[in-house]
Amino acid sequence: MKIYIIRHGETEWNTLRKLQGRSDTELNEMGIRLAEITAEALADIPFDIAYTSPLKRAYKTAEIIVGKRNIPIIADERIQEVSFGKYEGLGCSKDNYEIPDPEFEFFFKAPEKYVAKNGTESIEDLCSRTTEFLKEITGTPELEDKTILIVTHGAALKGLLSSIGNKDKKDFWGNGVHRNCAVTELESHQGVITLIYENRIYYPEHMGTKPAFAK
Repeated sequence: MKIYIIRHGETEWNTLRKLQGRSDTELNEMGIRLAEITAEALADIPFDIAYTSPLKRAYKTAEIIVGKRNIPIIADERIQEVSFGKYEGLGCSKDNYEIPDPEFEFFFKAPEKYVAKNGTESIEDLCSRTTEFLKEITGTPELEDKTILIVTHGAALKGLLSSIGNKDKKDFWGNGVHRNCAVTELESHQGVITLIYENRIYYPEHMGTKPAFAK
């Protein structure tokens, strides 16, 4: 099984450095363009099935990547973004930081210290649901020889990758949040998953908004 995981295209909230979480934001013009460029780069990949977060920004990205392929696009809530509760819509970068809880910064900077509160979702719960999803896909015999597209979000993508190997919670972010429409490839053989590459973009570096948090 080959699996291509893609973070959704750019949204207006990405450009404004706002926490999105479960807020159902849509792709902006640049987000659509980034998805189109990525779709062109992956045009020869013989996807058999696509899974996507049900949030609009991810679903639209999946539709663009799938293009004219006659394959199912299945929305699954387990790969939607982490919930930031009442903090969604607030600025989260150094220049526009609006989150009133000083400990919230742990989410990005020290995930091992992060404690979910005020309606936010814990990293443990995020990893649990995304891992359940990935194990279900890779453990389905009918999909063993298929090529699969997964479109998701920055934190949810890291949740999916957390199930590969024994990662400590402090290493949750690895090299940081992926770029919009960045591609990560996995291979799975009888449930054993291998990372082939991570966070590859097919558009020029100057295009799109770089993540507010990247190591």
